[in-house]
This record gives sequence, C-alpha cells and structure tokens, in this order.
Amino acid sequence: MKIRNLLFIAFVMAFMTSCATIFTGTKSKVNITSIPSGARILVDGIDRGVTPSVVKLKRGFDSQSVTLKLDGYSDKIFEPEQTFQIVSVLNFTNLLGWGIDAITGSIKKYNPKFYEIKLDPTAVKN
Repeated sequence: MKIRNLLFIAFVMAFMTSCATIFTGTKSKVNITSIPSGARILVDGIDRGVTPSVVKLKRGFDSQSVTLKLDGYSDKIFEPEQTFQIVSVLNFTNLLGWGIDAITGSIKKYNPKFYEIKLDPTAVKN
C-alpha cells in the first residue's frame, strides 16, 4: 500500500510541473494604441501591424521592446510592464516545474492594461 501511495505522489508531482506554462502559455496579448493612430508597431525590430492593435508578446525575464513609428513624429520606444504569474505557485516545491516556467518565461506575465502612447511631432526644419 505504501508503494502505491508513493507512486501516486510521484506521478502527480511529475505531471504538475510547469503549471504556468501549461495553463497560461508563453505569450501575452497586449493592447497598443497611439495618439495619433496609424503608427507602425515594431516588436524587437519586427513589424507587428498598425495601431490600434492587439499584439502577442513573449514573456520572460527580458521584456520585449516595442517601437511605434509614424511619419512626421518621433519614434517612441517602450517596454510593457511584466509582473509575477501567480499560477506558478501551483508548482509548490517542484523545482523542475519552477525551472520550466522560468525558462519558458511563463513565470512572468505582461500587465494587461491598455497601452496608449502619445507620439511627439518632429520639429520642422526651415
């Protein structure tokens, strides 16, 4: 009976690893808009569309850099805020689960707020 219980506990612990990765994935959707609208959205230099838009960002210890570009306006660069992913605590004392969540970036999540970025007009040269 003890062996069966130990095997059951081992089985449960093996399949409860990386809870945040399993339940929330490795990317977050972030709403981005600009004033004025129509700015190109570049995530780490890769074009992801035009504002307003919902963009998927990879989570992790290094935030992704978002650049907004619009003719006649200065480029605006920002990094959306990340916080701790509370689902990760389901790993309990399972170091393998914590490690997988950390490597995949699922231990963090982007702040779900709406990012509204005001662009500054460039100076006109005479």
